[in-house]
Amino acid sequence: MEQKEQKISSIREIYQAADISMLPEFIKSYKNDTRSGVVALLTKAEKQLEALEKEKARTEGMKKFEKEYASFGYLCGIDEVGRGPLAGPVVAGAVILPKDCDILYLNDSKQLTAKKREELYDIIMEKAVATGLGFVSPERIDEINILQATYEAMREAIHKLEVKPDILLNDAVTIPKVDIQQVPIIKGDAKSISIAAASIIAKVTRDRLMEQYDTVFPEYGFASNKGYGAAVHIETLKKYGPSPIHRRTFIKNFL
Repeated sequence: MEQKEQKISSIREIYQAADISMLPEFIKSYKNDTRSGVVALLTKAEKQLEALEKEKARTEGMKKFEKEYASFGYLCGIDEVGRGPLAGPVVAGAVILPKDCDILYLNDSKQLTAKKREELYDIIMEKAVATGLGFVSPERIDEINILQATYEAMREAIHKLEVKPDILLNDAVTIPKVDIQQVPIIKGDAKSISIAAASIIAKVTRDRLMEQYDTVFPEYGFASNKGYGAAVHIETLKKYGPSPIHRRTFIKNFL
């Protein structure tokens, strides 16, 4: 009877303040309360738990390669962002996750919201055994081409790891001049939690860098377009000409 006398607004506050791990107890506590407002809250809680179980299953499926190559030792995911933009660097990420990694929601960084990427970035940096980032400038991209620049960024990211990996899981490519066994995986950032984690830290790092460039070259809208060829960016490029961070080999068709 006490629970039925408790205001629905109070129960709602308890629900809103509850961590997802507390929801089973919340459901148990109010399962006999038949008021429609409480029933609606219980339904929400149950759906959250169902979604959590689905996410756990999805994440477990993304550990296929990690399990397959676990016996090799330290396993490192490699990915890059910034091949296609007209401006800014290409950035590569390298991540060694713990074997008992329990991070949820890891996925191809393009499939995540900016907010979720930022949240996961902090978790990855906290829980990873080691992380490394590699950067190649627009000038260097123009000098050696974007594919070679991508390889260079990846090699730098690997070199910056505090722990040397025993095997690399790469998103689609085989990196030249690397003496570590490699496993190229097509669309690997959606199939491997290690590659997904590398994708996320590279994407967040590059996005933050482009937002900083926006304060120096505000006319190009780098904070919003991140250097990619959005229509407004191309119009501005034609109007003002290239900035020091534009890739000359990428913009010659627009000027």
